Parts: sequence; C-alpha cells; structure tokens
Amino acid sequence: MTNVATSTLQVTCAALVLSTVAFAQSSRGGRQSAERARVALRREVRDSVSRVLQAAVADRAFPGAYAVVGDSRGIIAEFGAGHLDWAKSPVPDRHTLWDLASLTKVIGTTTALAQLIESGRVELNGPVQRYVPDWVGAGKESVTVRHLLTHTSGLPSFRPYDQQTHNPDSLAMLIFNTTLDRAPGDSTVYSDIGAFMMGRVIENASGQRIDKYLRAHVFAPLRMNETMFNPPRSVWKRVAPTEFDSARGGLMRGKVHDERAYYMAGIATHAGLFSSAADLSRFASMLLHHGALDGKRILRLETLSQFTAYADSGRSNRALGWEKPPASWAGQLMSSSAFGHTGFTGTSIAIDPELDLYIILLSNRVNPTRNNPKIAGVRRRLADAVVPVVRSRRGQTFNGGLR
Repeated sequence: MTNVATSTLQVTCAALVLSTVAFAQSSRGGRQSAERARVALRREVRDSVSRVLQAAVADRAFPGAYAVVGDSRGIIAEFGAGHLDWAKSPVPDRHTLWDLASLTKVIGTTTALAQLIESGRVELNGPVQRYVPDWVGAGKESVTVRHLLTHTSGLPSFRPYDQQTHNPDSLAMLIFNTTLDRAPGDSTVYSDIGAFMMGRVIENASGQRIDKYLRAHVFAPLRMNETMFNPPRSVWKRVAPTEFDSARGGLMRGKVHDERAYYMAGIATHAGLFSSAADLSRFASMLLHHGALDGKRILRLETLSQFTAYADSGRSNRALGWEKPPASWAGQLMSSSAFGHTGFTGTSIAIDPELDLYIILLSNRVNPTRNNPKIAGVRRRLADAVVPVVRSRRGQTFNGGLR
C-alpha cells in the first residue's frame, strides 16, 4: 500500500510540475506574441507617420514638424521631419519647443477651469458676473461659464485691438470691455475673447495668475517641465520659429506668435504656451488614464467625461473647451468619443478613448507667413494614416464619429 501511495503521489507531483511548466511556457509565449505585435504596430505606425510628414515638408506645408502617437501603454511611435527653419537648422526632436497657439485653450485654460468647477469654486452654469463682477454691459448678465466654454457667449471671435495699442493694460481693458455681438446661447462663434474671459474667471476664483496656477496645479504634478509661457532666451535655440513679422523685429522665435498675447507680455489664456512633444505626450497619457498619471490626479473621470462629450451635437461639434468630430485632427475614422483641438501655428492634439489612442502634431506652418493653408490636409492625412493601422493591429471594427 505504501508503494502504491508513493507512486500516486509521484505521478501527481509530476503532473503538477508539467502543468506548471506548460502554463509558464504558454504565458511566456503569450507575452512574446504580444511583444511582437507591439513591435509590428510601432514599425507600421512610424512608417505611416514618416510618409505623411515627409510628403508635407516636400509640399512646403511647413519647414518642420514632430508627431507622436501613443496609447495608455506609452508612446507607440514618434517622428521628426524637415528642420526648425527653412534656413539651415536642426531637425525637430521630442524636446523641440513649439508655440502651441490655441492649444493653450485646452492644455491650460480648459483644464484649469475644469479643476475649479470640480472643486466647487466655479459653477459651470453660474453667471460670469458672479466671478467677474465688473464685467458689465448689455446682455452680459446672461452669459454663463458654460457659454464661454462652448463658444456661445455672444462675444465676437476677436478684435484687432493690437492695432490700437501695444500697452498691455490698455489692450487687456479693450478686450475686457468688448460688447456682445449676439444674445448668449444664440449661436456658436469660436472666440479668443471668450477664452480671455475664462482666464479672468480662473484668476479671480483661484487667486492666482494663470501661469502660476497652471504651473502649480497641472504642469508640475505632471512633470511637464518644458511647458511654459515666455521661454527664457537660454532655450530659444530649440524653439521652432514662427512668422516673419517686420513690425516685431523679424522672425518670431521664443516670443508668442499671436499679436494680442504678444502685447499682453506673452501670458494669455487664448494663446501663449510653448511646449514639447515629450511634455504633451504626458498630458495625453493623463487623459487616456482617466485624468491621472504616475499617482497624480489632475481631473476626476466624471469631470473629464463631462468636458469631452458633445455639448449640443445638433448645433456644433463643440464640447466644453474641447472640439469633437468632425474636425481635421480626427480625419474620417476617429470615433465619436474622440476630442481634440488645433492651434493656428500648426499644432494639434487628438485623443480617442475608444481607440485608446492619441495623435499629437507639432509644426510651424506659419513660417515664414501665415498664408499657408495646407496644415488642415496634413492633419487629416495623419489621422487617416494612423487610425487604420491601430484598428487593424488590434482587430477593432470601425465605429466612426459623428458626421
């Protein structure tokens, strides 16, 4: 009986060992297969990005650009094309600094306002005058914070006040006193002046100037150390120059391109931020990780979901601060859960939670002149080159966005 029991135990142990070995081999094989698939995805995405960007440089859409594509696991592929300037200059890399233009509105202003709404210091449907009591004029008592975020405040797109004064205080006062063109909620008009007023709400509610607030509550927690207003002269050699403007001393480098932001000392809530692909990848990763990164929470998932949903899909493609498909940055294939934004200088960011994907494009298409409309086509081609690769490699079926 002892020999039989011993034999049975030995057989059982051997079976367990074989089973464990088989499981380990299967797990290792699964990991190796996943790693091979990831390598193939990286190679195919990089090839697609490279083709689009190099063709755009050849077409003189911009002197240089840098694109980075990633998901919640990290960067999938990144690629720099062309040079920082049409003259002899370095190739863009992940630490090149770009004038973000209107990406300032979402990377900075919208994120700050979302945090203040989340904390209860600002009410989304509250009147702007609650936070900025001296903002008075016909109809302004009816303008809410939501109106500012959805560009339905009735404020005009912009006014060329920089042609009237270069004094920062006088310029800010002219913008502040702009009258409404329409009744609040009447229609959607993308407005830099509305973004300026968002800044006043943020600064009054937080007690901090916008650059100080963003550094403390967004950029420092995310370790976005290359994101700033007014980059110091010591880093100008890696700033991509923008437009040639004889009135401002020639080729703009290290100074914000937008005239109103420029004459307000470079710190504004509609434009003014400079950043790198490295930093913006961290910001995009935070968004795909439901508002948190490396243990630092920037926004709650509920807040992020609220701010990135269609505000009124029957009227426009606006979310709260963000834009939704249809849009050039989304191409034709991103899902309805996607959100993004563009910047006048040639920048864009696209996030698609359904695809677990982000696409960042940084360029200086306004160099040497803003009269170059090719960037919209580049944005579309980039998205439409990347999305099918990602869908195919992950075996996803198409579920297009609102068209």
